Amino acid sequence: MKMKNKNVFLKKSAQTLEEIFELLANLPVVPLKGLQKEHTALVMVDMVNGFTKEGALSSPRVEGLIPEIATLSKACDKLQIKKLAFADCHTKASPEFDAYPEHCMAGTSEGEIVDELKGIGGYTLIPKNSTNGFLEEAFQRWLQENEDVNTFIITGGCTNICISHFAITLKTWFNVQNRKVRVIVPINAVETYDLGLHDGDLMHVMALYNMMINGVELAAGME
Repeated sequence: MKMKNKNVFLKKSAQTLEEIFELLANLPVVPLKGLQKEHTALVMVDMVNGFTKEGALSSPRVEGLIPEIATLSKACDKLQIKKLAFADCHTKASPEFDAYPEHCMAGTSEGEIVDELKGIGGYTLIPKNSTNGFLEEAFQRWLQENEDVNTFIITGGCTNICISHFAITLKTWFNVQNRKVRVIVPINAVETYDLGLHDGDLMHVMALYNMMINGVELAAGME
């Protein structure tokens, strides 16, 4: 691919980002009580200590999600909505460490769900050994056992990695079967990290837009 003129690229990109920003700023809130509880599931992705409070990949941005997700988790309990929690969990053999620093090792506190959410409980815990929890056998079994679920609320971190990988794969898996589902991502309940060229704000916004154009429903939040 031939690189375009830098100034033209930056000018056009700035205009595009402004439009995306305005789009995201005007998203509706989705009423939680308007969803059918027997057909809905809350998915909490990687709200573990290793991405929030300690370790090489911990981020204050992801840690800041804890109160919002805790509130949503309690609301789902009141409505008897099913809950899942993915927890990153690796061994020394993980090829993922070729791309990321060592993190969330099995048997360590980094791989544990944060206490604030663990104390609420009520979720099915699914350890995952890659960025895409959809591929885990435990989640595939859960899907088979919960065929009546057709609305997924996805929360957690990180927006441009584990959240987008799972949300888009989930949506396209149902598309293959011509089954309509709502995959909802409340943007106040997902985040990513800042690290060098990985600008959290930019990566977050672009990941949200990428999910949207792939059929994922974005919401300002759930009430």
